[in-house]
Amino acid sequence: PTQVKNLDILPSTIQLAGAEIELVNYISRENKLKHAIKPIKNNYDYIIIDCPPSLGLLTLNSLTAADAVIIPIQCEYYALEGIGQLLNTINLVRENLNSSLEIEGILLTMYDSRTNLSRDVVKEVKKYFKGKIFKTVVPRNVRVSEAPSYGKPVVLYDAKSKGAMAYKKFAREVISND
Repeated sequence: PTQVKNLDILPSTIQLAGAEIELVNYISRENKLKHAIKPIKNNYDYIIIDCPPSLGLLTLNSLTAADAVIIPIQCEYYALEGIGQLLNTINLVRENLNSSLEIEGILLTMYDSRTNLSRDVVKEVKKYFKGKIFKTVVPRNVRVSEAPSYGKPVVLYDAKSKGAMAYKKFAREVISND
């Protein structure tokens, strides 16, 4: 339970750091999260699995357990570096572990309208992903960065900030696409 009605969060702990190594020896290690979620899946409208920007066993477990993937892309210099590898991994997961996995869309984040770099990243993403980009773009916003240090989501930390409003708009967009 959280301060947000109907929102449950299962945070990771330091013990998760060793999970990659421990999973290596398990049979069907890619399915551990899928099996763990199965008994509670129907209790929720959405289960969001936040993954690190790596393609290890934890992310592989998440992709195997997921119905869809939302790919956040920061509007910064190295943003597009790992996208090709992520797409290859998604395709491999589809072929071997989760044939129904879909790319829900691309969420552009940390957008700064004052910089050419942000505009260039958006242009490249639009060229590559065409109709898969969410309309909502999350701006660079100091409140989004500050909120975790206060143990709150940005929508509780500063609900009127541009970042909070963008994330609320994004949530409505995801729900309306469902």
